[in-house]
Amino acid sequence: MHRPRSSWLAFRSSAFRSLSAFLGLLASFVVGALALTGCASHEYVRGSDEPGIDRAAMSTSLDKDDIERALQKLLNQLRESPIMNEWRDDAAKGRAGMDTVSVVSFVNETSEHIDPQLDAMLSETETWLSGANVVRLVSHERQAEMIREVEGAQHPVFDPRHAPQYGKQLGVKYFITGKVGAADERTDDSRRVQYFIFMQVIESDTSEIRWQQRDYITKAVR
Repeated sequence: MHRPRSSWLAFRSSAFRSLSAFLGLLASFVVGALALTGCASHEYVRGSDEPGIDRAAMSTSLDKDDIERALQKLLNQLRESPIMNEWRDDAAKGRAGMDTVSVVSFVNETSEHIDPQLDAMLSETETWLSGANVVRLVSHERQAEMIREVEGAQHPVFDPRHAPQYGKQLGVKYFITGKVGAADERTDDSRRVQYFIFMQVIESDTSEIRWQQRDYITKAVR
C-alpha cells in the first residue's frame, strides 16, 4: 500500500522540524563549549590582589616597573645634586625667591612606541618636584603651546638650543628634560633592546647643562 500524500508531507515536515531542533541544540552546545574554553584560559586580575603582577615583562617596551626603577635612581641623584641645593637655598628666602622650573617631554630617539611611557615619566617628575616644594612649576600645557610658537606646529619638540627663547616667553629659569635612545639587537630566535635614559637640567639664559645623569634598562625576548 502506498502512504497517502498528506501523511507523507506531515511526516517530512515533522522530521525536518526535529532535525532543525537538533542542529540548533548542537550549535548552542558548540558555542557554549567554546565560550567556556575561552573563559578558562583567561582571567582578569587586579594589581591589589596580586602584588607581583607588574614584575613580569610582557614585551620589550618600557613598562611601569621600568619607569619606577629609572626615576627612583635619577631623581635620587637629582635630590643630592648641587643644582637642587641651589634651589633649596633660594627657596629658603621665601616663595618670591623660588626658581621657576618647567619639565619638558623626554625625546624618544628609539624605534619603539614608548611616547605614553615618556609622558608618564614627565608627570611623575612634576609630581616629585611639586612635593619637594623648592621650585615653582610651570604647567606642561602652557609649555607645549610655547614650544609650538617657537618651533612651529610641524615640529613642536623641545630644542635645547632655543632654551633662552622658551625661558623668556615662559618666565622659566630652568628646564628639566631628557631623551631615550636604544640599541636593538636580534638573532634568529631572540631580540634584545638596551635603553639609555638621560635626564638633565638646563639653565634657560645660557642653555648650560647644570646637571645630567643616565640610567640603563635592558629588555629581551628569547
